[in-house]
Amino acid sequence: MKRVFVSLFLSVLLGAIMAQAADLPVKQVILYKHGIGFFERSGTLGPGESARLDFNSSDMNDVLKSLTLEERGGGKISGLRYDSMDPLSHRLADFPFEIGDDQSLAAIFGRLQGSRVELKFGNDTVAGAIVGGRVVAGTDKQAEREFVTLLLDSGDIRTLDLAAASGIRFTDAKLQANFKDYLAAVAAARSKDKRSVYIDSTDARQREIIASYTIPAAVWKSSYRLILGDKGQPVLEGWAIVDNTTGEDWNKVQLSLVSGRPISFVSQLYAPKYVQRPSAELADDTAARPVVHDEAFQSSMGAVAMGGGGRGGAAARSGVIGGVMAAPAPPPSPRVLAPSAFFAEKTDQVNVSPSTIVASASAGELGELFEYRIAQPVTIRKDESAMLPFLQQAIEGRKLLIYSDHSSQHPTNAAELTNSSGKTLDGGPITVYDGGAYGGEALMETLKAGDKRLISYAVDLGTRITDAFNSKNAVIREIHATRGVITTKSAMEETRTYTIRNVDQKAKTLILEHPLRGGYTLLSAKPAEKTASAYRFEIQLAAGATQEFPVTEERVFDQTYQVSNMGPDFLLTYVQNRNLTLSDAARRQLQRIADEKSQIAENDRALQDAQNQVNDLTRDEDRIRQNINSLNNVSSQQQLVQNYAKQLDAHEQQLAQLRDHQSDLQKKRTALQSDLDKLIEALAF
Repeated sequence: MKRVFVSLFLSVLLGAIMAQAADLPVKQVILYKHGIGFFERSGTLGPGESARLDFNSSDMNDVLKSLTLEERGGGKISGLRYDSMDPLSHRLADFPFEIGDDQSLAAIFGRLQGSRVELKFGNDTVAGAIVGGRVVAGTDKQAEREFVTLLLDSGDIRTLDLAAASGIRFTDAKLQANFKDYLAAVAAARSKDKRSVYIDSTDARQREIIASYTIPAAVWKSSYRLILGDKGQPVLEGWAIVDNTTGEDWNKVQLSLVSGRPISFVSQLYAPKYVQRPSAELADDTAARPVVHDEAFQSSMGAVAMGGGGRGGAAARSGVIGGVMAAPAPPPSPRVLAPSAFFAEKTDQVNVSPSTIVASASAGELGELFEYRIAQPVTIRKDESAMLPFLQQAIEGRKLLIYSDHSSQHPTNAAELTNSSGKTLDGGPITVYDGGAYGGEALMETLKAGDKRLISYAVDLGTRITDAFNSKNAVIREIHATRGVITTKSAMEETRTYTIRNVDQKAKTLILEHPLRGGYTLLSAKPAEKTASAYRFEIQLAAGATQEFPVTEERVFDQTYQVSNMGPDFLLTYVQNRNLTLSDAARRQLQRIADEKSQIAENDRALQDAQNQVNDLTRDEDRIRQNINSLNNVSSQQQLVQNYAKQLDAHEQQLAQLRDHQSDLQKKRTALQSDLDKLIEALAF
């Protein structure tokens, strides 16, 4: 009964507060491009009156991070409070039971063993303590059934079908209230109701309160109309699209639109935060041991000498004097810090308030951002949108063609716009009207004052462009050598020739974008502009004419070679190439290395020839030995056998000479290779 009374009292009190809450309507709105809106509310707060601001629960983190209050009239704000939100898991942890998802009623009763419950079956009421609950699986003909087992007051234990009960009630009022509060907490966690912030005051004066904050808001969008004529400057018309999704009407608010993206983030300030604290315990006191005192070995003035040795010194260091514990030294007096140690010197109070609105100004710099201020108050109903003009003036610009997509034969109709409006133009789509008719559409990034941008809005079918590629052989520009490694710097020219045909019988200006490639240097005409990815050449096209436009580039690259792996002929190409900036000394070094390599190559050929002769003689000897073996058993062929033996002996003599020759050649090669290694190691130019 007490809980019901308290709940009723709180409801009445809350209703009274809501009835007395002062109204603070929205007066100013500033919308940004990163999903945040700045809102300023103001109103009169009477004596002892409170103001209430309502927000979506998802916006409370931003409100608590950004809310500022300004008071005018000499009063004081005594407090600021708001509806709190405790995490559901923390709130449910205080209950003596837990209800899981898709849990049966019988299973819930099983968790409440010993609790008293009343079940109504028609006109009968059965009461008792819960013993347990169970679920009987269903069959093909019978559905699943739930039962609860009770210990009745009579001592009987009965099992009851929960489906047959017309009413169930816990007889323990506290448990019944806990069950209700548990379900209410779960339902509240799913609720998307608004949360309120209350501004309290105990002052007896009436004064004006200004509250400002930032919360997530729909991003404002911009769109443009570019009107091109045959004469005069183009006219650019800008419209801002604003959506009011706050759930509250904006009645005659001062609206500003900011171009730019300041940094913003969400910090979890609304939900209570809990930390796990470590456990700490004092060490248990141990029982005192008996002390056996040693006899004194020296006496002076009736006190034990406190030397550095023996147990006496140790006892002194531990605070024991003459077998009695000495009183500990008093702790140092606590340091009393002056108030200045905690607080800075008092200074004049600075009131934080938003920027003052200048109604006569339509645009202005806002730091690194740019702000469009709508001169007249704006009214936008909740869940409605509005289109507001913020720009209409002539700007510098010209019509031309742009060729940037090399997969197409046709350039695009385009316009070169220079922002001469003196304002930052927020990025957005542009609808182009050319000669009073729809010409196409384009996208434009944010354009600062004085900046220039190209926009393409249609394909020009009256101009066709093709290209052809040609390259020259690489030319060695530089050559260097050190410790057996030759490094060359070569250059290769590549030319891409664009053939442009203007079919229309009118002159045109073409901006040709040529890809900018890393490692390539432009050799042809200087481009009109250069971007991060392309050169831009401006070409004047005559009416009905065809012309070629070559773009020549040079690629310079390095190559390295191991001299030991290079043949003499390859080295001689460097020696004989008079176009190389190579000194005579360097040419002589390369010539000696080439000559040495030639000698080694000639020696290797001689070794190979000798080895070939050895192989031939060895095969011939094998043939002779086979013939001798086959004729040894024939008595009439002894003379032929002797002839074969003489041939075999002659072959052996030749083999001996060849092996001696091979040995000489191998020694010569070793000497030549040693000389070559020294030449290569000394190579430097």
